[in-house]
Amino acid sequence: MTMRFSVLASGSTGNAFYIESDQVKLLVDAGLSGKQMDRLLGEIKINPSALSGILVTHEHSDHIKGLGILARKYRLPIYANEKTWQAMENAIGTIALDQKFHFGVEEVKTFGDIDVESFGVSHDAAEPMFFTFRHNGKKVALVTDLGYVSERIRKTVEDADAYVFEANHDVEMLRMGRYPWNIKRRILGDTGHVSNEDCGLALSEIISNRTKRIYLAHLSQDNNMKDLARMSVHHVLTERGINLDICDTDPKTPTLLYEVG
Repeated sequence: MTMRFSVLASGSTGNAFYIESDQVKLLVDAGLSGKQMDRLLGEIKINPSALSGILVTHEHSDHIKGLGILARKYRLPIYANEKTWQAMENAIGTIALDQKFHFGVEEVKTFGDIDVESFGVSHDAAEPMFFTFRHNGKKVALVTDLGYVSERIRKTVEDADAYVFEANHDVEMLRMGRYPWNIKRRILGDTGHVSNEDCGLALSEIISNRTKRIYLAHLSQDNNMKDLARMSVHHVLTERGINLDICDTDPKTPTLLYEVG
């Protein structure tokens, strides 16, 4: 009886996360086209019609692009908080009433044998939230799209067996890059995205002896590189005496299903 997960896609162009137990199969976000979502799930041998539901973090298009198509095609229930429902309604098209469910911020919902806890994050969306997943004494934390890691978030996600954690940008690459200043300011601000170094610092405060693996997520295509993100986070952690498996994620290729145990 274990949990298994795959980061199906992660980055500025689209995000999706899959987690399962023996009883339940959950998708978090569907930020690529319906066709791409089918392909990604197929690559980890999951039939989309077998999904128990889709959880939504927030309404930005890199998280909901294929949501409406996928939900209608396979008659899947969607779970989101009220403000997110309002903000994304026009973008995802008509969803049947019996597929629409409310999942509030700082709420715990049980899907089969997985307890899912939502927590609010600081990001420029209507009411963005992310999740921890608990099953059989194991815990997985999904933490991206946030400007900073608050004390409250730290308490919620600490002591997990595995993390999918944002390492969006290298600060110098972003500062020197081609983005206009207002976009740079947004990314660097309190409602933007976490940098490589801040990712390492946050992780150093929340991981414990039970933590086995970290996936670096939501890397900017313009302002980061996988090797740089990994090296930066590794450097911060090893400075604090922490040595862990740090894994890449990709905008187009799912990670292998990882068994939490």
